Amino acid sequence: MDSEARIVACMQAAAQDLELAVPSNDEARNIIGLGLAEAVKTLFPNQSEQLTQQVVTRYRYHFLGGNPTKSELFAGADEVIKTLSKQGYLLAVATGKGRQGLDRVLEETALGAYFLATRCADETLSKPNPEMLNQVMDELGATPDETLMIGDTEYDLQMANNANTASLAVSYGVHSVERLMQHQPLGCIDRITDLVSWLENNSSATTQQMA
Repeated sequence: MDSEARIVACMQAAAQDLELAVPSNDEARNIIGLGLAEAVKTLFPNQSEQLTQQVVTRYRYHFLGGNPTKSELFAGADEVIKTLSKQGYLLAVATGKGRQGLDRVLEETALGAYFLATRCADETLSKPNPEMLNQVMDELGATPDETLMIGDTEYDLQMANNANTASLAVSYGVHSVERLMQHQPLGCIDRITDLVSWLENNSSATTQQMA
C-alpha cells in the first residue's frame, strides 16, 4: 500500500497541532517503517515522554480518520497477494503501523484473510530489532532460511539481517535504492507485479517461504 503521503501529512499535522517545528517531507518520510513512538522521538529528540505521547495521540487521530490524504494499494498488489497465497507461500506482515491502523486497512482492502500472521510496532519491539520478524516466524513455524523479508525501508532490511533472514528491496517505496542496497538484499524490484516472477526465478526448492 502506498501510504507515504498520508503518513507524512499526518505527522506534519500532529506537529502543527502541538506547535512544534513541522518536519519537512523528507524528514517525515525518513522515519517511515519505525514504530510510531520511535519515529516521534527521532523527529523530535530531547522532548519529554509526555510530549512524545501527545504527538503519538495527535498522529493517530489524523491517521485514523482526521486526515483526507488517501492510501491506495499499489497497482496489481491484490492480485500478487492472491497468486502467492495460491502458490502456497505463507504471507505475513511485519509493520511499523499500530494494530488499529493495520486491521483497518486489511479490512478495507479485503486482504486480511491472505495474511496468516501479523505483527505491529505497538505489540513488540520496533524495527530494526528482529523481534517482530522472529515472532512471525515462530507463529508460522518458519525458519530464517525459509523466510524472505520484503521491504522499502532500510529498517526492514536491517531487521532481516538482524533476524538472519534473506531480504528483497523494492524501489517504489520510501528509501532510495542506493540506501537499500547497502544492506545486502538479494535484489531489488521496481514494481510489486515483478514479485511473482522474481520468486519463480530465485526461490529455493523449499516450499515454505514467507513474503
